[in-house]
Amino acid sequence: MIPPFHLAYHVTDLDEARAFYGGILGAEEGRSTETWVDFDFFGHQLSLHLGTPFATTNTGKVGDHMVPMPHLGMVLGYDDWRAMADRLTGAGVDFVLPPSVRFEGQPGEQWTMFFRDPSGNPIEIKGFRDLAGVFAKG
Repeated sequence: MIPPFHLAYHVTDLDEARAFYGGILGAEEGRSTETWVDFDFFGHQLSLHLGTPFATTNTGKVGDHMVPMPHLGMVLGYDDWRAMADRLTGAGVDFVLPPSVRFEGQPGEQWTMFFRDPSGNPIEIKGFRDLAGVFAKG
């Protein structure tokens, strides 16, 4: 078992965060108070606290696209990634980078999508048909 990581960052509204992370992303809510809420984010502990979200800039280059840095993300198997892409699209999420494939037919072939939570925090979700390709050298 891979030990879960813990990440804490700010959101501007806990109810919006619950609707997005719990309702749209499907993360299970854990403990909470009036100023923070924990989520099981694909087996990792994500703690969202009321406050001013971190600053981001579009300085990350993904193919021909500039994407927000810093960002958090998750790596999923392709079928789970596809289901997530469909769920986000169905929910009307505004993508920074819509669901697409990178490195097609090469080592490290992956699908990716970038979007922001309601507080503006950037998230990337990657998908791999073979998770062994996550660290493949091309």
